[in-house]
Amino acid sequence: MANELHAHFITFCNFGVGTGAGKTTLSDKNLKKLFKDCHLYGKSLTVTDTDIAFSKVKTLGKKEITFDEFDRLLHEVSPKFAKDHKLRDNEDAFNMMLQVIASGGPSLAGTTGVSKTGGVERMTDHAHYTGSHKERFDDTGKGKGLEGRTSSQPNHGYVGNYKGAGTYDKTHN
Repeated sequence: MANELHAHFITFCNFGVGTGAGKTTLSDKNLKKLFKDCHLYGKSLTVTDTDIAFSKVKTLGKKEITFDEFDRLLHEVSPKFAKDHKLRDNEDAFNMMLQVIASGGPSLAGTTGVSKTGGVERMTDHAHYTGSHKERFDDTGKGKGLEGRTSSQPNHGYVGNYKGAGTYDKTHN
């Protein structure tokens, strides 16, 4: 079970960081996510309690905790967890928290998903474009960029957007 717990700890460490990060320390934000996703918060055990415990166990000057510090944090908050779940012993509460954390990983609740309305395909398919919008894409559907805009003006001269570049010598000779 310790290996499963450590694996889930690493998963939460790397959640939201990006691909190939390989972090082994847990931030306060990801600790809160771990507690919320595993449903460890209750009436007695709150976000404030985990914030206080996080500050107690972390190394001075650091903003993240290691796996050993995480273990100490769980021992720190186990009395409040025991009170929420009507457990007599703090060690039972600690073991129950370990089991709950080892059984679940980060959830993606509240994130933006793929649109199911079907209207997105019509808006992004270049074959349905008409008029001047049609001219901005080549035959494969790749955008032409600035070259696809026929109304672009050269922007050079003495002042930006000056349209009469090179006409001074013609009028003053």
